[in-house]
Amino acid sequence: MKKLFAMLSIGGLLMATATLSAQDKKEDKSKRPSPPALVKQTISSGAAISINYSQPSVKGRTIGKDLEPKDGAVWRTGANEATVFETSRDVTINGQKLPAGKYSLFTLTNAGEWTVIFNKTWNQWGAYDYKQAEDILRVKATAAQAATPTEKFTITIAKDGTVTMLWGTSAVTFAVK
Repeated sequence: MKKLFAMLSIGGLLMATATLSAQDKKEDKSKRPSPPALVKQTISSGAAISINYSQPSVKGRTIGKDLEPKDGAVWRTGANEATVFETSRDVTINGQKLPAGKYSLFTLTNAGEWTVIFNKTWNQWGAYDYKQAEDILRVKATAAQAATPTEKFTITIAKDGTVTMLWGTSAVTFAVK
């Protein structure tokens, strides 16, 4: 009887653990402090572009000091999982070739200059496992003062292929053709 009770207890514990694990996998990401966002556009060249990212908020913090991006450190260009840039066709980014595919999108700042990084390891959490050796492309982006501050990190894609990242008082752009 003790053996039967022990077996049933262990079985019940395993079932409960499996159920909790399945629930974790079905997490409602919209309830995160930095919710997910997806922007899509078929640009004038015919390439379908999508950027899947999470939107951190400034919440009174100082970007570059209390909040990423910080000079010299690779940023996941959003929050949570690494931002994913996907293109249906070969494109050029600021004139440099990028093959069709799915990439993680990172950025690096240095004294106000932004570098946009396309990395072949797209399915990763943040920039913790980022490896420069996996970079496919790095391009300089144009950084300007935003007309109005943006509380929640936002990415847009214009029909002409201009990608704009708005964050705090920065408006950072690069061209996809």
